[in-house]
This record gives sequence, structure tokens and C-alpha cells, in this order.
Amino acid sequence: MTYLDRIKLELQDISFNDAELTVLAQENGITNPTSEYDPTSNTAKRAIYSTVLSVLEAIANNPNLMKSYKNEDISIMDFAESIQNRIAQLERKIRLLPSDDVSDNIADSASWTYIFRE
Repeated sequence: MTYLDRIKLELQDISFNDAELTVLAQENGITNPTSEYDPTSNTAKRAIYSTVLSVLEAIANNPNLMKSYKNEDISIMDFAESIQNRIAQLERKIRLLPSDDVSDNIADSASWTYIFRE
């Protein structure tokens, strides 16, 4: 499975053409979107999720695109709320995904406590 195939799998019924997905993938660190996807790499997963997040944000920022996704059983308002929830889920998933780099994992596993004082 290629990176583009994996992105399309995550997007399901949302259709962007390959050229648009390629640009968004490259902006999110996937240098060759037609190369083989490595499902064991957290860096690859983060890049996939970041690309999908970019696609969802592009849809959310374009009201005309949202109108084209209107379906008989879901209103535009429901769609907007659902897409915002999915964006929040992806942002959380990206933040919580551990890094492949060993030095980053040491910093990620540290427990930080912030104490604020007036």
C-alpha cells in the first residue's frame, strides 16, 4: 500500500484528486507519496494523520465544499460539527503518537508538571 492509498483509506468518501493529495502529503513530510507505506513507523503515521488533518481543514475552511457534501440524512450544520470533532480527534492523536527517534522518546516519556504562581 502506498502513502496515497493509506491517505485515501483514512478519508473514505471524501474525494480529492491525487495531485491535491500529493501536494498536501509533501507539505506534511511525505516526500514521495507513491512510495510504499510503512505501518510500523510512527513518523509515517504522524505524516498520514497530518495530511488527513490538512484535507479536513481545507474542507472546513471552504463553505462551498461543505455544501457539496450535504446528504439527505445529514445537514450542513451536522457535517460541520462532525468534521470539527474529527479534526480535534486527529490533532489529539498526532500529539499523543510517540516519535520513532530514540532521543525524542526519552523526552516524551518524561513526566512534566507545571506549577504556576501569582
